[in-house]
Amino acid sequence: MKKILEIVRIKQIVTETEERKVIRCPEDAAKIAASYIGEDDREVFFVMCLNTKNEVIAVHRCHIGSLNASIVHPREVFKAAILNNSASIIVAHQHPSSSTMPSKEDIEITKRLAEAGEILGIPVLDHLVINYKAEYTSLKERGFF
Repeated sequence: MKKILEIVRIKQIVTETEERKVIRCPEDAAKIAASYIGEDDREVFFVMCLNTKNEVIAVHRCHIGSLNASIVHPREVFKAAILNNSASIIVAHQHPSSSTMPSKEDIEITKRLAEAGEILGIPVLDHLVINYKAEYTSLKERGFF
């Protein structure tokens, strides 16, 4: 019985916001992500959970890495999406150097997340590399997935 109780204890803490923000373009998502993680001194991987109207229903700091790396696993990314009954997600991370150029590893994890999202029925709409000024590179617009 103890193992079942461990599974049941998976939960999230919900904080109410004034209104839901709608994502209409990558710039909208970049502004939201930059407000949460833009000035961090380490790589932070961020997940925005969206409903069917592309309204942000939850935000999740999925992983905090080092100065130049963040180990991201699909199970951690989609945990928040599943708990929030998300229709889709947008992921973002920042490089502490303020560069928005995606690395080879950024492209690889994006492809892996897109595959996992397809299997789960929770598509990854975009992956943004952002900085504190809300400048961004959209991996979707660049055709990386």
